[in-house]
Amino acid sequence: MFRLTELSEIDLNQLFNLSPNPYVILDRELRLVGMNDAYLAVTGRSREELVGRSMFDAFPSEPDSVPGRLLRQSFAKVLSAAEVDHLPLIPYPIPGPDGELEDRYWSATHIPIKDEAGRLIFILQHTVDVTELHLLRSRSAGDGALKVHTDLMRRADAVQGQNAALGEEREYLRMLFEQAPGFMAVLRGPEHVFSIVNRSYRTIVSREDLIGKTVREALPELARQGVYELLDEVYRTGTPYSAYGARVVFQSPESAEPEERFLDFVYQPIRDHSGMVSGIFVQGQDVTELRRAQEAARENEDRFRTLAQSLPTHVWTATPDGRMQWCNDQIFTYSGLESFYFDRERRSEMLHPDDSPRIAAAWDEALRTGSRLETEIRLRRHDGVYRWFISRAVPIKNAEGEITLWVATNTDIDEQKKTESELSSLAETLGHRVEERTIELERTQEVLRQSQKMEAIGNLAGGIAHDFNNLLQVITGNLQLLGREFAGNEVAQRRLNSALAGASRGARLASQLLAFGRRQPLSPKVINLSRLIREMDHLLRRSLGEAIEIDTIVGGGLWNTLVDPSNVENALLNLAINARDAMNGQGKLTIELGNAYLDDEYASHTFDIEAGQYVMLAVTDTGTGMTADILGKVFDPFFTTKPEGKGTGLGLSMVYGFVKQSGGHIRIYSEPGNGTTVRIYLPRSMEDEDVVAETTSGPALGGNETILVVEDDEAVREITVSLLAELGYRVLRAKDADSGLAIVESGVPIDCLFTDVVMPGRLKSRDLAKRAKERLPHLGVLFTSGYTENSIVHGGRLDPGVNLLSKPYTREALARKIRQVIDQNRQAAPPRLPENPGEMSLAKPAVEQTPASDLPIAVLLVEDEALIRISTADFLQDSGMTVIEAGSAVEALAAADSDPIDVLVTDVHLPEMSGLQLALKLRETLPNLPVIFATGDRNVPGSETLDQTSLIIKPYDYELLTSRIRAMVTPRKGG
Repeated sequence: MFRLTELSEIDLNQLFNLSPNPYVILDRELRLVGMNDAYLAVTGRSREELVGRSMFDAFPSEPDSVPGRLLRQSFAKVLSAAEVDHLPLIPYPIPGPDGELEDRYWSATHIPIKDEAGRLIFILQHTVDVTELHLLRSRSAGDGALKVHTDLMRRADAVQGQNAALGEEREYLRMLFEQAPGFMAVLRGPEHVFSIVNRSYRTIVSREDLIGKTVREALPELARQGVYELLDEVYRTGTPYSAYGARVVFQSPESAEPEERFLDFVYQPIRDHSGMVSGIFVQGQDVTELRRAQEAARENEDRFRTLAQSLPTHVWTATPDGRMQWCNDQIFTYSGLESFYFDRERRSEMLHPDDSPRIAAAWDEALRTGSRLETEIRLRRHDGVYRWFISRAVPIKNAEGEITLWVATNTDIDEQKKTESELSSLAETLGHRVEERTIELERTQEVLRQSQKMEAIGNLAGGIAHDFNNLLQVITGNLQLLGREFAGNEVAQRRLNSALAGASRGARLASQLLAFGRRQPLSPKVINLSRLIREMDHLLRRSLGEAIEIDTIVGGGLWNTLVDPSNVENALLNLAINARDAMNGQGKLTIELGNAYLDDEYASHTFDIEAGQYVMLAVTDTGTGMTADILGKVFDPFFTTKPEGKGTGLGLSMVYGFVKQSGGHIRIYSEPGNGTTVRIYLPRSMEDEDVVAETTSGPALGGNETILVVEDDEAVREITVSLLAELGYRVLRAKDADSGLAIVESGVPIDCLFTDVVMPGRLKSRDLAKRAKERLPHLGVLFTSGYTENSIVHGGRLDPGVNLLSKPYTREALARKIRQVIDQNRQAAPPRLPENPGEMSLAKPAVEQTPASDLPIAVLLVEDEALIRISTADFLQDSGMTVIEAGSAVEALAAADSDPIDVLVTDVHLPEMSGLQLALKLRETLPNLPVIFATGDRNVPGSETLDQTSLIIKPYDYELLTSRIRAMVTPRKGG
């Protein structure tokens, strides 16, 4: 315009300021950015006071007041629609020259100012002060000269009122639109230009500057997500589009990471008066959190159902109102039903009819109160049998405390109920015997305590005797060698004989300790005690004296028993001597033999005895008897009622240990002044009586054969070598089984292996003997030991075919036993070698055609507790397996490098490294090695992902361990 009127060079700022009408320019945030001088004159303000301040800060008004509401509605209309808006009359007070607020009336026009792209950037407000005109109209309403003007102003007031009403409605709708919980927007034209956008929409897209922009400009990240195409299709066809849980990815300008959201929305076409589509109304809800919650709930439900299906119990769920919702397969398997359902009105057909009313009431109460349900029910099995279950239902509640689900289990307690029923019945029938049972229980507990005490003392005594025997062996051996050197010296010989007698008494003492500790090696025979008692009659009478009458009573048809005859003789002699002392050398001794049956009733009240048939040996005297407190101590070692120096206190202890070791039972009955009766019960044997041969006598002969002595105690080893050399034998020596095996494998001819049983090292003495016999089939083997808890004595009895010389032994006993073993093995003639090569060549193919047999399973046993390791290895070897022992992981790794192994059996808690670490280390070279963890722990953390592993919990059954090994190992074939 200025160019056409040749005013293009005019100063627009000057023109703006010279305008007589007030003008002010506001930005989108309604801040005052510029105004002309007329505006300053009308408002009575300076430019410095106003620029940069908010309109409603510079000219305050309450948002709910008429002027405040009208002005805010007009600004909102211009900002949202970018169109001109008029306010014909608006009261708005402003400060006067004196600073007091003065009521003024204005007519305002709000004009949008846009940039080149058509976006609204400023609002131009043109105001006219109509206060005087409004007041004049009000005062002159009856003046005919001003009638026309007054009518005009009334019409203006009417229009203003209508505009105000429309503005209020528009503002109300705008507030509803802005505050709506769902996101909403209005898109205009085919380019989908944002004309209205509420706060929820701006929050979702993380943008504020949307008005006036197209969807493609404002939200470029929606490309390739199909949004543009959907909008185009809705605008073109006029058909609404709805989506549920649609995945949309937004890119916030303030964030480098895209944001995934899930939306429910509708695109609703907007039509003009002609019915043509002019825009699209967008409305929807952000369901991202709901979607994630649903996915999490679905995952939790999947995990729950997976767990529930893996449980052996019945698992079911129900809705908050008690309707069965889901159950695991165990219910269908148990019931045989194809469907399972119940609710508050309908009961399951699995439920016992008699239980139905009670269960219904309990379930209703749980649903009403929201409390846990626990009740016993009977459920019908697929074969029609009802079994007892305990049903537990727990309510699952949300954050508000509302029940969302019931989770329940049915656990089979039928065996428990049967036991309870049996116990209840037993209690009814045996109620009158409660007191008696209590007394018997206390008596049993006392017997148990006594047995445990005897066991503990026995362990101590046996250990002492073991070490004592080694010391006695050194002493007696050296004394016997000295006797040879001092031959003819009567004084020296007398002293040596006294020393040997003392050592012999020490050996008897150790033997008694071993007997009490049940650790003496027994050689049981099937005998009839009546013959043994007859043979001992002369010995007993000579030992007791003529002043004691002996009466022997033998019951008819006396059974045989499996027992060590020499120990029976010693036991009877001990009892007889004790009886003599109790009778002060004068009285009557009754020896009684008979058959006896100890029934279950007796065995149930007596510790450490089994019901069955026994042979009873009773010894009764007419002595002084004993009090109850003395009776409780008579089996204790070193306890005696005799004067000091008159007894060791080991006689009855030895008898007790021998009887228990033989699987028998011993009882003492005594009262002060009425004598004492000792009853020994020995297990009956169904076999014929053995012929007992005496082999302990005869000359002590030597020889010139070669003997290999294996003994870890250096002093015992040296004295044994000296004794054998003195007898004329060629003697080789070794300090342990590994060294002994090396001598055997060197090819040196050996006639007899004389080895201690309990020695340190990886190779055990029995394994040494086995390998030596494989190389030298006619080798004689003689074991020696001062202890019986080892690999050749089980249950206190020698293994069949095993020769044992117990420590300490004399030179004569050693000579006889060595000679006996060598002569026994010479009786079998050596195999004849073929005289010509032809025989060998003919025999060889037959050997090659023999199919390879399975090699013994090689077990690497790793256990740091020596007793556990020894006993476990013994059992496995008795089961035909080869056992490689190790006390630590380091020993096990060394053993695995030198010996083939088929399976690892290991404790978990080992020194240096754990059993799990050992298994992993071995599997680096043996990836398929089966592993059995033998531990007191209930699980081995870290082994869950390992295959070919098994867990056996201590204390474990040896048979179970053996079967587990055979199940996991495929035997190797021999070549």
